[in-house]
Amino acid sequence: MSASLRVIQPAVGALRPAGCSSLLRGREPRRGPGVERWMSDSLTGGNLRPLEGVRVLDLTRVLAGPFTTMILGDLGAEVIKVERPGAGDDTRAWGPPFVGSESAYFLSVNRNKKSIAVDLKHPRGAETVQQLAGVCDVLLENYLPGKLQQMGLGFEQLSRVNPRLIYCSISGYGQTGPQSQSPGYDSIVSAASGMMHITGPEDGEPVRPGVAMTDLATGLYAHGAVMAALLQRHKTGRGTHIDCNLLSSQVSCISHIAANYLNAGKEARRWGTAHGSIVPYQAFRTKDGYIVIGAGNDKQFVKACEVVDLLELTQEPKYKTNKLRVENRKQLLHTLSQRLLQETTADWLKRFEGSGVPVGPINSIQQVFSDPQVKHNGLIQEMNHPTAGRIAVPGPAVRFSSFSPAGPTPPPLIGQHTVQVLRDTLAYSEETIQALLESGVVVQNRVS
Repeated sequence: MSASLRVIQPAVGALRPAGCSSLLRGREPRRGPGVERWMSDSLTGGNLRPLEGVRVLDLTRVLAGPFTTMILGDLGAEVIKVERPGAGDDTRAWGPPFVGSESAYFLSVNRNKKSIAVDLKHPRGAETVQQLAGVCDVLLENYLPGKLQQMGLGFEQLSRVNPRLIYCSISGYGQTGPQSQSPGYDSIVSAASGMMHITGPEDGEPVRPGVAMTDLATGLYAHGAVMAALLQRHKTGRGTHIDCNLLSSQVSCISHIAANYLNAGKEARRWGTAHGSIVPYQAFRTKDGYIVIGAGNDKQFVKACEVVDLLELTQEPKYKTNKLRVENRKQLLHTLSQRLLQETTADWLKRFEGSGVPVGPINSIQQVFSDPQVKHNGLIQEMNHPTAGRIAVPGPAVRFSSFSPAGPTPPPLIGQHTVQVLRDTLAYSEETIQALLESGVVVQNRVS
């Protein structure tokens, strides 16, 4: 298919809006005596977000990629999400629950994006996406390695059109290697990476983590890689290809568990809520629920014993150091467990308050979003959706002193912004847009 795809490099250059205020897009650095500055230095303001003016073309779906692009959008990037006409992103169908006709899953990671519905299997659709790549700073995709190259949308092909393009590929196992052609889903890679092996009750079965941590970790790695690549491009003037995958992300995140094996030959096991190298550091039952206590050092252990009226434990030689407590964990944990069962979670939290010992309840999700600190941190973000009405999703996790989060735009409908993007970003004529709509190469959502 790539052979039949016309590469229209002159046209792509002509499509850049005059006077575009992009921080990075299509701009060579302005050089001075011993210094290199962006052309965007004139972009100032008290609420300018870090990625204001950066345009991202999002060819990803499901979770890892959309999570990445949502973070980039939160930081001010213009994100253009390319979806299949009709079905769109897979997660649009992942439910219940649904809010109206929209899945809560999709709504959770797709704010601050525009949606354009394009048939990539049609040569004209692939050509349209190629032209979009020509006027974007960053492209993210999570197709099987080599698939987009068959459509004329691989890194080498698009970097000829736009040498400054940062092209981030998210896959299950990497762009090369014996498993590179295997599809990667969170649960599969969570199992293959060892994450599931170490998660679950002690002496029980392996358990899938309650949220897709492999996907989310990959999204965080991809976000950081894109930010680093933008800085690198400022120095070199050229884009790059980023290989980000679920397996590498999750294996790197088993951190000290991996180091225990690599350096001491120690195979990991499941500990439930407990910690293999720190005692006490786990959940305990109370009269009406649970409390988690994390005594990470000897001083905190002594203080914890004082709070629970078991100071005599601190005089036991076998509990004097963390190493000894790990070796003698069974009896120590039994004694602590029996004591903590005698009072409610709220009572224990009150007694531990101000002690310097890290403690906390095991909250339900309802309790999480009723928590005053969660509300204070702005972790409930509300917006008006065109069909679902008022919706709420988890807000950005990071705050900046230099700007406050702008009012988010709601997750888009499939193809909600197709005509807008073709007209405003690619400068297509009304006749061209109409022809594409009539042929089914692109679709505009009727609601908008």
